[in-house]
Amino acid sequence: MNEYEERKKRIVLRWLQKAESDIKVARHVFEMDEPPTDAICFHCQQAIEKYLKAFLTYHNVRVKKTHDLGILLEMCLEIDKEFESTDTDKIANLTPFAVEIRYPDEIYSPTIDECKESLKLVLAVKEIVLKKLNINESEISQ
Repeated sequence: MNEYEERKKRIVLRWLQKAESDIKVARHVFEMDEPPTDAICFHCQQAIEKYLKAFLTYHNVRVKKTHDLGILLEMCLEIDKEFESTDTDKIANLTPFAVEIRYPDEIYSPTIDECKESLKLVLAVKEIVLKKLNINESEISQ
């Protein structure tokens, strides 16, 4: 592996480690009594965003700053059609959890079922990204 590839792999692994951190927080908060459901969905959105950005980084695609999961998914689909196997519409619908609902202008509390669905979606994205990057979980454990 040349220096460029090693540097790129380190960056990809950092994206994946940050995504893993978001999943850990979401799972931990989910286990609380009366969990703040908006926080769970926020961390799920963030994890998906980071997994997709790791995939795009691996494929040398520069991504402008965006939290829009629909845009990121479209970019991933241009590289690999297998992303169609994820529930792209439901994933894209998590985009508002990145910014909008974090502020008092948009007060919305997702249901526990929405949180379960968000956790399910993030795990599906994780699975496909790790498979496509040929990376196992032990490589990204912190």
